[in-house]
Amino acid sequence: MLRFYLTNRKSLHTPAVEDVNTTPSSRFLQAELELNVHLRRLTFSEPVRYIYNPLEYAWDTHRCYVEKYCRGGQRILFLGMNPGPFGMAQTGVPFGEVKSVVDWLKITGEVGHPQNEHPKRRITGLACPQSEVSGARFWGFFRKLCGEPALFFRHCFVHNLCPLIFMSTSGKNLTPPELPRAERDALLNLCDIALCQVVEALGVSMVIGVGRVAEQRARQALSAAGVNVRVEGIMHPSPRNPQANKGWEDVAKAKLAELGVMALLKNS
Repeated sequence: MLRFYLTNRKSLHTPAVEDVNTTPSSRFLQAELELNVHLRRLTFSEPVRYIYNPLEYAWDTHRCYVEKYCRGGQRILFLGMNPGPFGMAQTGVPFGEVKSVVDWLKITGEVGHPQNEHPKRRITGLACPQSEVSGARFWGFFRKLCGEPALFFRHCFVHNLCPLIFMSTSGKNLTPPELPRAERDALLNLCDIALCQVVEALGVSMVIGVGRVAEQRARQALSAAGVNVRVEGIMHPSPRNPQANKGWEDVAKAKLAELGVMALLKNS
């Protein structure tokens, strides 16, 4: 059986793991760098043929996002599953639809390339012309609600459980649940450990999974580790979800109101 390895070649933008645990953002980045080290040792088989890790080639923009918006006192962590091909894969930002990342979040920096790129899934970074629907819906909703990023990030932060994007020979996006079971378990076990580190570093009181898979995985991982944090969920804004296409904003708003989050985010 053919095996496909994550590269051991470090991105020019990815520093070595350092002990700089002085602020929430530095502790957050430290946990991600340590996760990268472990992820490089994993192997994946068919149907996976391409693996991108934006925490390596897009570290510059990702670090900009974390250092700009990860801060003490945030109570809510929105948790996605893994990058989309026209979102975080391009920008290094969770749900990172390019227009939202550039125009609203004001993220800057250089984006490199994964070692092995699919010819139909090239990384063009902040110049990517495609819009990721999920990211446009997610950040568009909070932009409309909060007006300025400062209000949203006063209380919330956004993160992905898994930083890797997987593709088949055709370029089809493969989510972690679609991977062979043993490989999926090895991957998600590492991501679970990193999630627990991130939650403790940030000191949040609630994790909100964006989509059922992220919610269930977060609940399982944090409970097993004895991390005392509330885990809830909202519908994923994916265009592959018929319910989301009928009015994701209204569903998300109702759920967040139920959880007490809307009261924190109203633009006054």
